[in-house]
Amino acid sequence: MSDNDVSIPGTPSSAPTHGSAPSPGPTDSAEVVVVGAGLSGLVAATELTAAGRRVILLDQEPAASLGGQAWWSFGGLFLVDSPEQRRLGVKDSPDLAFDDWLGSANFAPGAAEGQGPDRWGYAWAQGFVDFAAGDLRPWLHAKGVRWFPLVQWAERGGYPAGGHGNSVPRFHVTWGTGPGILEPFVRAALDARAAGLLDVRFRHRVTGLVVTDGAVTGVRAEVLADDPVGRGVPSVRDVVGEVELSASAVVVASGGIGANHDLVRSHWPASAGVLPARMLSGVPDSTDGLMLGVARDAGAALVHEDRMWHYPEGIANHSPVWTDHGIRILPGPSSLWVDAHGHRLPSPLFPGFDALGSLQHVTGRADDHSWFVLNKAIMDSEFALSGSEQNPDLTGRSVRLLAQRVLPGAVGPVARFAAESPEFVWGQTPTELAAGMNALTAATPGSQGHIDAAELERLVRLRDEQVRSGLGKDHQVVATAMARKFFVDRVIRVSPPRPLTTPQDGPLLAVRLSVLTRKTLGGLHTDTEGRVLHPDGSVFEGLYAAGEAAGFGGGGVHGHRALEGTFLGGCLFSGRTVGRALARSL
Repeated sequence: MSDNDVSIPGTPSSAPTHGSAPSPGPTDSAEVVVVGAGLSGLVAATELTAAGRRVILLDQEPAASLGGQAWWSFGGLFLVDSPEQRRLGVKDSPDLAFDDWLGSANFAPGAAEGQGPDRWGYAWAQGFVDFAAGDLRPWLHAKGVRWFPLVQWAERGGYPAGGHGNSVPRFHVTWGTGPGILEPFVRAALDARAAGLLDVRFRHRVTGLVVTDGAVTGVRAEVLADDPVGRGVPSVRDVVGEVELSASAVVVASGGIGANHDLVRSHWPASAGVLPARMLSGVPDSTDGLMLGVARDAGAALVHEDRMWHYPEGIANHSPVWTDHGIRILPGPSSLWVDAHGHRLPSPLFPGFDALGSLQHVTGRADDHSWFVLNKAIMDSEFALSGSEQNPDLTGRSVRLLAQRVLPGAVGPVARFAAESPEFVWGQTPTELAAGMNALTAATPGSQGHIDAAELERLVRLRDEQVRSGLGKDHQVVATAMARKFFVDRVIRVSPPRPLTTPQDGPLLAVRLSVLTRKTLGGLHTDTEGRVLHPDGSVFEGLYAAGEAAGFGGGGVHGHRALEGTFLGGCLFSGRTVGRALARSL
C-alpha cells in the first residue's frame, strides 16, 4: 500500500452486490450497518469486525473517496504529555489539558454535575482528554502510525488562564498526514472483508431508517449510478435502484454539514453576525448533512446545531477539486490582521490564536473578507497550508522534501499559491499595497471594503516602531517574541522580529482571507456509549452515532470552541468507543 493509497481495491461502487472471494456472497442483512466510510465509520466498523461482528459499511461516494475528509486533513492530533512533547521540554498534564478544554468549551452550567444541555458533551470531553493522555498514542503506534517530532502550537488563545486556547503545544502532525492515519484502518477493513465480516458498499445513499417497535432495525438506501470520478470530485446523483438492509443496530458516521452552505447559514447564530454570500468550502460536496435529517425524521435528537467551527483564513484553491474548494492558511503570529476596511483586529485576535473568535469578529461586521498584511520573509518563515495534498513532504514521508522547511524561501505549495493566486497582493510600499488590495475587492462581485492607504501606512509604521524598540507594549509584538522561546517556533514557525518595511525582507504582501466552512460541533445527541437519544432524553434503541455526525461525541464534545487536533482525534475516539460498546452489547 503506497503512502497515499487508502482505497479498497476491487470493490465495486454502484451495484448492490459487493465483496470478493473468499468472502461469501452479499446479503441484505448484517449485525450492524455503518453509514459513512470516513475515519469514524472505518474505526467503528473495524472495531466491530475485530470482535467477530458482521458489518455492512455504506457510503454515497465512489470507492475513490474512501476515508472522507480525513484523507484531506493535515493529520494533526491533540496528544497530552507525549514523548514528543517531553523531548522538547514541554510540561503538559491531563489536568492542564482539561482546564484548557473547559476554558474553550464554555459548557452550560450543570454539565460537570451531569445536568443540563452539555452533560453528555462534558462526559465525552473527560473521556477524550483521558484518551489523548493515555491510549491514543500507544493504540495508533501499535498500528504503525508515527509522528513528526516537532510538536506545533495551534490555537494559542491569548486569553488569561482559564480562557480559550492551548497552554502548551499539543498539535502532533502524523507522518503521512491524513492518509497515514487512515492507512491502518483501511488495512483492517481489507482483512475483515477477506474474512467475510465486512461488506463495503459504495454509491449507497441512505434515505431512511427502518424502525420496528421503536427500535432501529435497518436502513433504506438509494443506489446511485456508478461514477468513476477522482477522490473528492463531485459525483452524479442519478438513482438506479433501491435497497433495504436489516441489522441489529445502525451507526451513523456520515459527517457534518460543511459543504451545505444553505444549511450552515440557517444554523449560524444571529449573535455571531452574518455569514457572507461568498464562502469557500474546506470539505467535499458530499459533506452535506443529509443523514442528520434522516435520523431526525426517524425520531433522533439533534443538539447544538448552532455550534460550528469554520475558519476565517481561507484562500481559493488554484486547482480546485470540489465546489468552492478552499485551503486554510496556517499562519505564524507575525502578520498584521486587518478587516475589510483596514482596521486591525482587536487583541488577542492574532494569527493562530483564536480562529473562531476572529471569524465571529469578521461576521459580526458583516464583512466577506479580511487581510493578512506581512512581507515575503514572514510568508517564507510562517505560512503553511492545511491539508494532506498541500504538504507533500509529510504526506509522502519524504525526508528530502521535509529538509526544505528549514531552508530559505517558502515551501513549495506556499510558493505556488504566492505565484498563482490573485489573492496574494504584492507592493513595494503600503500605498502600492493598498491600491492592489482595493483593486481585488472591486473586481469581486458583491464584495465590499476599502483600504485607506494613509491609514495602512500608519498601521505598519506603528507596528514597526514597536518591533524596533526591542520590547514594546503591543500585545501581538510581545506574544510573537515570546513564541520564539519555544524551540519549534523559533526554528520553523516564527520569523525573527523585524520591521515589515525592512528592505531585504520585502516586498510587502497582503493576502485576502475568506470564510472557509469546515466542522460541525453539534449533532446527534448521544450518551457515553454513542447511543443516540430521543428529544426527551431516552435511548433510541438500535441507533448509534460517531464522529462529526455526533458532534464528535455526546452531540457536542467541544462545547462552543475547539482546541486544534481534536477533530481527527474525536473521530478516532468516538468510532472506537461506539464500535467497542456495540460489539459488547450484541
